[in-house]
Amino acid sequence: ELPHLYNGPAWLPILSWLPRYKLKWLQMDLLAGITVGLTTVPQALAYAEVAGLPVQYGLYSAFMGGFIYTLLGTSKDVTLGPTAIMSLLCFSVVGGQPHRAVLLTLLCGLIQAVMALLRLGFLLDFISFPVIKGFTCAAAVTIGFGQVKNILGLKDVPHQFFLEVYYTFYKIPEARIGDVVLGLLCLAVLVMLMFMKMGLGSEDVPPCSRLARKLVWAVTTMRNALVVVAASLVAFSWDAYGHHVFTITGKTSQGLPPFRPPPTSDTMANGTVVSFGEIVEDFGGGLAVIPIMGLLESIAIAKAFGNQNDYRIDANQELLAIGVTNIMGSFVSAYPVTGSFGRTAVNSQTGVCSPAGGIVTSVIVLLSLEFLMPVFYYIPKACLAAVIICAVAPMVDYHVVANMWRIRKLDLLPFVVTFLMSFWQVQYGIIAGVAVSGAMLLYNMARPQIKVSDHGVLVMELSSGLSFPATEHLSHIIHTQALQVSLPRSVVLDCHHVSVIDYTVISELRDLLRQFKLRDVQLVFSRLQPSVLEVLLAADLQGLRHTDSVEAQQH
Repeated sequence: ELPHLYNGPAWLPILSWLPRYKLKWLQMDLLAGITVGLTTVPQALAYAEVAGLPVQYGLYSAFMGGFIYTLLGTSKDVTLGPTAIMSLLCFSVVGGQPHRAVLLTLLCGLIQAVMALLRLGFLLDFISFPVIKGFTCAAAVTIGFGQVKNILGLKDVPHQFFLEVYYTFYKIPEARIGDVVLGLLCLAVLVMLMFMKMGLGSEDVPPCSRLARKLVWAVTTMRNALVVVAASLVAFSWDAYGHHVFTITGKTSQGLPPFRPPPTSDTMANGTVVSFGEIVEDFGGGLAVIPIMGLLESIAIAKAFGNQNDYRIDANQELLAIGVTNIMGSFVSAYPVTGSFGRTAVNSQTGVCSPAGGIVTSVIVLLSLEFLMPVFYYIPKACLAAVIICAVAPMVDYHVVANMWRIRKLDLLPFVVTFLMSFWQVQYGIIAGVAVSGAMLLYNMARPQIKVSDHGVLVMELSSGLSFPATEHLSHIIHTQALQVSLPRSVVLDCHHVSVIDYTVISELRDLLRQFKLRDVQLVFSRLQPSVLEVLLAADLQGLRHTDSVEAQQH
């Protein structure tokens, strides 16, 4: 039985589980760390392509999270590193410029850490589920289609989505047969291994030996690494015989990145120096979107696996962990990172017992940087494209559209707005979706449902709270149905849903009471909560009458 690793707020959650660390946990953490490490290396290389950066930047971004999260994280399962969504967001903001990507990492980390210190985690609650789903579906389509050019071996295809679609089809005659065959073969193998892993969990598979089942599980879990190694061997073999039929990754920087602060200015190709202020101005809305989406993705993953494995996480501490990871990552040339759902799932399924498994994963990434970079020269781009396509395909969740249509059709509006706008600019899609969701929320506040029934007097029941946006609507209903009719009628206002009242509402009620008095009818408040009654009495409203029940007033 695994422990509850995190038992309460603390700046160093490691102190809550390290004193209870057991030797048998070490075996499981080593196994999980190695397994996740073999998954991380090929994915990190592939995601750097999505970010428009040299492949080594994917590995630069993949090791700091393991060390920092071990100290500051509150989930035993979460692994921090480059992801498809953060890579796409990074490319949309910095356009594949390494120096700016590293500076963006520092600024994002500072924003996230400040949010944690100010305990602003609640702000994530304002991003609705339809917005998240609309964004992830659009991101999956954008990222997936963006790799088709690598499967086909096409060059000089623009990165803007609509132009990318046009030129990909336009340049199909230029496709390289070697890249197409290898890319499709890698896709087929990855899909087959993915279905094999899903089949292991079903009960209708024929019984097999425990050892064979574990072997199949290991192969399918490390499928990305195995396919990349196999494809690289194929590319090396053809290249050795002088047949350059594949588009390969090419020369990459070997060794660990230097530990240095990120550059605060940039030099253009023509020698023009771009100042820090100009760079930040160029980042624009990305400085808000990337930190928020990074936090949202990581905390959602931590909560999901916390519920699955029966432990709780602290959202603000998670903010701090990812913020410090990005701050420190910027000193080793990383681009912004967050929690990875796929690698976290592998970590959990392998039986990791503590966040220390992340240290093992980080060591594997560091060893790859130090010793394996020359080998990465021969990794075919078509193979990395296949890895990315298989990684993002599950993000296209078409079932959610049917569920929203069945449960509440109006929720499709922010989903569709986010989905469509994200093809233009990813950050604009998120901002537009949040704006639409906010407008819907404000409309519900400004137009609460008011149930009107006639029991000799008009009884008006507010279905939700009463705040200043709703005062005009309430006043209009009362005037049209009670005061402006030929025979003015008394009204009982059932307020048992009203828990907070503000000055704007008090002013409107004062005017309504005066209008009722002029027409010689009554406005009576029923079932007031004590806090609201106290405010009304303090406001000294002339003619205020209240009762504990609607029925008593009706009689």
